[in-house]
Amino acid sequence: MWWVVWVLAAIVFLFSTLDVWYFLRAGAVLLRAWFQPPVWDVTGEQVMTGRVTPRDIDMCHMNNARYLRECDFARFSLYMRNGVFKAARALRANLVVGATTIRYRRALCIGEGYDLCSRIVTWDDKAFFLEQRFVSTKDRLVCAVMYCKQSVIRSSPDKILQHLCKRKVEPPEFPEDLQHWVNFISASSQALRAESGLEEKNK
Repeated sequence: MWWVVWVLAAIVFLFSTLDVWYFLRAGAVLLRAWFQPPVWDVTGEQVMTGRVTPRDIDMCHMNNARYLRECDFARFSLYMRNGVFKAARALRANLVVGATTIRYRRALCIGEGYDLCSRIVTWDDKAFFLEQRFVSTKDRLVCAVMYCKQSVIRSSPDKILQHLCKRKVEPPEFPEDLQHWVNFISASSQALRAESGLEEKNK
């Protein structure tokens, strides 16, 4: 019976030191996306359905941090279905979140269903820019909208898309609201670099 004790101890250790449910959910999302139809248009929208559960709430509505967590899973699924993950892996590239901003318009309440609509809006020489919307299935109101800058490490969006599409793909124009956000990120970065003295060192 000692092996049972060791197994239980290992489970307790894992759950007390790691966010095990996150990794299990991520694995399930990627596995499901593997068997779903591919998204052939790299800028095409993918919809994941969800429902607010008791684990998601504070004060009877969805916790602010849960929105970002769900967006993580939706991006995993999108990249698996549109081939970006496969192309990035082939090029030994990595995708990391460089910035996010989210606007909450109306609370999603416990038990309420929603569609999480994710799409790549455009890209530049260093990052993909995505929009992710939480749309209530009750009245189709956009309850929250998030922009995400997905930086590409050891490659570029252009190389990833050329590998994926076997041709050069021109990025769509930046929408005005997204361009304002990108300008804010750039200004914030410059201010922080100046504050830390990095700009003086680079002169």
